[in-house]
Amino acid sequence: MLISIELLVMLVLANGVPVLAARLFGRRWSAPVDGGRLWRDGRPVLGRSKTWRGVVSGALACCLFAWITGIGVVFGLAFGLLGLTGDIISSFIKRRAGLASSARALGLDQIPEALLPMLLAWLWLDLGWLIVAVVVVLFTVSNILLSPILYRLGIRHQPH
Repeated sequence: MLISIELLVMLVLANGVPVLAARLFGRRWSAPVDGGRLWRDGRPVLGRSKTWRGVVSGALACCLFAWITGIGVVFGLAFGLLGLTGDIISSFIKRRAGLASSARALGLDQIPEALLPMLLAWLWLDLGWLIVAVVVVLFTVSNILLSPILYRLGIRHQPH
């Protein structure tokens, strides 16, 4: 049970620390992951909101948390990077679908960034499928419910 909570916290860190880093650092270290390039459809590959600062800050937050909790630094780094990779995959799919970076895509905005690292946790920590599914669902539901609140508090730039 405790491991489920720790993994959920790590998903929140991978997702939330880049937002906090953007608020803290503004435009500093905000180079886009896609280098500002366009895909062959003429749309951004990912968009300006996916930055190297976000990748580094989210991955390091997971790494630090995993070290503190004893899960392991390498696991934490890999977990964080997979969560951010899932977020990047979602952005790529949204751009191909013609959705703006601030557009809401229920499920697509949450599931890949939770499922990819949880697959790693399933393999690395020998978790059962039920734990993986519960953590992915809890992350998805909490993200959907808490995002509007964080927006009203001025922490997020969009309500989803």
